Amino acid sequence: MLHKGLLLSLCLAGLAMVSCTNDEPASGTLSLRLTDAPTDAETIAGVYVTIEAVEYRYEDEWHSFEAFDGPKSLNLLDLTEGKTELLGDFEVPAGTYSELRFILNAATNGGSPASEATYIQFTNGTTEPLYVPSGTQSGYKAKGSFDVPVNGSVFITADFDVRKSVVQSGASGKWILKPVIRLVVNEQAGTIEGQVNGLQEGLQYVVYAYANDTYTDAEAALPSEGEPQFPNAVSSASVHVDGHFTLPFLAAGIYDLYVVAYQEGEFVEVADQLDNVEVKSLLTTPVRVDF
Repeated sequence: MLHKGLLLSLCLAGLAMVSCTNDEPASGTLSLRLTDAPTDAETIAGVYVTIEAVEYRYEDEWHSFEAFDGPKSLNLLDLTEGKTELLGDFEVPAGTYSELRFILNAATNGGSPASEATYIQFTNGTTEPLYVPSGTQSGYKAKGSFDVPVNGSVFITADFDVRKSVVQSGASGKWILKPVIRLVVNEQAGTIEGQVNGLQEGLQYVVYAYANDTYTDAEAALPSEGEPQFPNAVSSASVHVDGHFTLPFLAAGIYDLYVVAYQEGEFVEVADQLDNVEVKSLLTTPVRVDF
């Protein structure tokens, strides 16, 4: 028979082991996909990026998704109009998150090209390397709040907005990559499906979505060097020749839509607008614009 003191010691040791086990943070699954809002530049056929790693911020420290199967090379323009690429299903501590970070293989502006790891392709078949601004080797932050439930899953889409992210330097002529990435919780997002009637032949059209009452006339002004036009649009969509457009992965809320005309890549005018469009989670909102 065990001595009472020994039995008590074994019990306490067992409790300590349970306690240590319980100190481990509860976890859940973060399912991460990548999508892209299209560019409004007619001459760009592809924007290729190589993702070396993806990180998450937890308790004020950055941690790598160890299960990320990288490096992963993608043409972002293949991921428009709701198309996505799965980056992985990752187990992480349960809790609230507000940012992720993407580590890209790209040369710093002033350095040598990164062996075609990250580059831009034009419709004439030529390519140019994409450079990143100095000081951004640590990666690009994607913003958006979401919760990872205990023993559950959250489905997140990172919207890599090429239109805002790729600019040309007037002084050097180099193409610069300044990624603008927003995080969307899929279950809290909806889609706008639209039809624009009365398109003028010879013009191209883009629809810009703005959070309600945030658009000002300054949005349409010609931008400073290295900055995009319509900078505060949440998302954008190219209008097809038949007038159809899709704005996916919009957080639930009220939006104002601005239909903008271009000719050979040059801004012509804000052709029309549609205010107070409501987007509901997991639903598609149909809209129609008649010129």
